[in-house]
Amino acid sequence: MAQLHRILSRQLVPNQCIALVCGQLRKMTTENAHKCKILVLGGGTGGCTIASKFISKLGKNQVAIIEPADLHYYQPMLTMIGGGMKELKEASRPMSEVLPKDAIWIKENVSKIDAKNNAVTTTGGKRIEYEFLVVSLGLELRYDKIPGVLEALETPRSGVASNYSPKYVEQTYKYLQDTNSGKAIFTFPQGPVKCAGAPLKACLISEDFLRRNGKRKNVDVIYRTSLPVIFSVKHYADKLNQLCAVRGIDVGFQQELISVDSAEKTATFKNLANPQETEKFEFSFLHVTPPMSPPEVLKTTPELVDGAGFVNVNKETLQSQSFSNVYGIGDCTNLPTSKTAAAIAAQSGVLYQNLLKDIEGRSSEEKVKYDGYTSCPLVTGYSSVILAEFDYSLTPLETFPVDQSKEHRAMFFMKKDAMPFLYWNGMLKGYWNGPQFLRKILHFGVGR
Repeated sequence: MAQLHRILSRQLVPNQCIALVCGQLRKMTTENAHKCKILVLGGGTGGCTIASKFISKLGKNQVAIIEPADLHYYQPMLTMIGGGMKELKEASRPMSEVLPKDAIWIKENVSKIDAKNNAVTTTGGKRIEYEFLVVSLGLELRYDKIPGVLEALETPRSGVASNYSPKYVEQTYKYLQDTNSGKAIFTFPQGPVKCAGAPLKACLISEDFLRRNGKRKNVDVIYRTSLPVIFSVKHYADKLNQLCAVRGIDVGFQQELISVDSAEKTATFKNLANPQETEKFEFSFLHVTPPMSPPEVLKTTPELVDGAGFVNVNKETLQSQSFSNVYGIGDCTNLPTSKTAAAIAAQSGVLYQNLLKDIEGRSSEEKVKYDGYTSCPLVTGYSSVILAEFDYSLTPLETFPVDQSKEHRAMFFMKKDAMPFLYWNGMLKGYWNGPQFLRKILHFGVGR
């Protein structure tokens, strides 16, 4: 626009002025127009993984990624940071080092998705036309939906923390160390969340910390979840209920956090079974899991999403229900499974094979099917993990030939050290599709 202003300010005859302005507009339009074979929305776990897979297949500049962030976070590590077992700096790497080098990185936000015309517009005014689109925009943390939470998180010494955000996660361990008496409360909101086991993990790790430091007898540990069960898979839920009972954790179901008063240090919960009934607690420490929602920009193409705003995909093929050249992966989709990095790993292999068939003109071939595999390493303390693995039917789909519903020390170190290494060096580079092959080896080829 500045260039146009300079042209118009020059003393030119009308025809010259019109010619120069039109030329400049053509130049600006060309600079802001891009075309690519595959456009990936989001440079998080799913987006980065898929981009890496296809770059190695299609070559340089065939894949474009729209991602505004400077840092890429390994989100499963945030729970351990909140427990003082890891440092925040270990959980991130520069986005420039994580995204595949031969991809086109468009460092902006998505402002509009026009799936009918195979185009996406960015907040900077760029229009990117694609042949195929992969949507991997994740979930948005909505602390603002609970009155008082954002204010409490921003208030020094409020005792309110949250492992879900890199901005607040370090407060968890700090406030945990400061807690010597009173109530330590942990919440789980309504609606889909990233890693549904993480709120309980925060509770169990904190309880173990208080016990190890001789403070447990003076602190009531309270877990309040909006769900009717402690975990969706009974095989693991039974063990978790027993564990909480043995450790004296007060568990309450169908309880939703509806407000926080940081000045009074109180948290109010609503009974979802009887919405007129509320309960207020004074707390010394409060860990909040925020409500979450799919990004609003997805609604710019209503046909792309379901009634809740999630990308509407076939649960087996990951292909859009409305657009044959669009696929979805990860937390922003309506896949009926837990939203974890392990689920994305399994989804990435399925999506890659199915999309590759489309690209190569083999769409008529039978699609590879995703069985809903997901995994949640439930950290129960400073040396133990219950490794939950299951599919769409909530049937355990365990990798190791042991009862994974029991606490295991070896799996704790796998979660703490091996999984981050695998994430940075395997999954994000496109080499890891989940443990299916390992499961077959360890089970001598029996089962899936």
